[in-house]
Amino acid sequence: MQSLKNSPSPLKRPRLTPQPPPTPPNPQTLTTNKPSKWTPLNLTQSELSLPLTFPTGQTFRWKQTGPLQYTGPIGPHLISLRHLQNGDVCYHIHTSPSEPAAKSALLDFLNMGISLGELWEGFSASDCRFAELAKYLAGARVLRQDPVECLLQFLCSSNNNIARITKMVDFLASLGSHLGKVEGFEFHEFPSLERLSLVSEVELRNAGFGYRAKYITGTVDVLQSKHGGGVEWLLSLRKLDLQEVIDALCTLPGVGPKVAACIALFSLDQHHAIPVDTHVWKIATRYLLPELAGARLTPKLCSRVAEAFVSKYGKYAGWAQTLLFIAELPSQKAILPSDFCAIEENKSAKTKER
Repeated sequence: MQSLKNSPSPLKRPRLTPQPPPTPPNPQTLTTNKPSKWTPLNLTQSELSLPLTFPTGQTFRWKQTGPLQYTGPIGPHLISLRHLQNGDVCYHIHTSPSEPAAKSALLDFLNMGISLGELWEGFSASDCRFAELAKYLAGARVLRQDPVECLLQFLCSSNNNIARITKMVDFLASLGSHLGKVEGFEFHEFPSLERLSLVSEVELRNAGFGYRAKYITGTVDVLQSKHGGGVEWLLSLRKLDLQEVIDALCTLPGVGPKVAACIALFSLDQHHAIPVDTHVWKIATRYLLPELAGARLTPKLCSRVAEAFVSKYGKYAGWAQTLLFIAELPSQKAILPSDFCAIEENKSAKTKER
């Protein structure tokens, strides 16, 4: 993790109260639908599985608001997604300045320009294990998030657990405009960099951010200083090659190669970015690079793991890695047949014996 250099003294920032000003949007500028108005999204479960997409570590802003329903903000739009009995997906717009704009933002957020079925057909042809997993874990889609939101969420994720990450992200989000309440959860539009620049390191530490507080305030300061603005700078990274994107992101306080790869994959159109952590390392040494089993993960080996994924799965390797990562989560392993898991364990044991 990088150290923060020449960061301004947190005590020089204006002191704010822990709770942000709860200023809801002007209801006259919003479209608020009745709860019964659900619209088909023309997506099958094989193209989008909500439980395999939202609670699996890509974003920490969407909440489960029903058995097969998730709710979250996309810019100024508050939207719920739900699976019908046949698995198809429908959506409901709770709050939005414009329904057409809300649907357009939703489709962009869901990366709907990419056919998951076509991708997985190619992955399955080159990897029989992927083909087996795809039978049980269909619909795990990679999101296309707002880069500022994604960056700050993953700064919170460093050496952290999901419950605590979510609490931190909720605190940051609460500084933005209030969008509404669904099933007991409060939702806000993510605050602007200008709004975030008013938050002190001390305030974040008091809110439980720990050492991450200086990375949040430091990164906001750096983004604010970018020519043309931090939002535009981040969006411009979508046009660069992956290594250029990783190098640029790693200039921000608290951003290392793994966090940079997450941001690149989940918000900057770098579909072959591979976030390598200990979990992905285990997957790689078990199935792609068994000769490295037992070795210690180093920056050089991180690069080798990423190269192995790209060599195996091509320019959308990050999407394949996402499914393989999800398959290792305890909640998703429960979906797999017991005999499938037993075969996996036997193969792993044989690999260790070699």
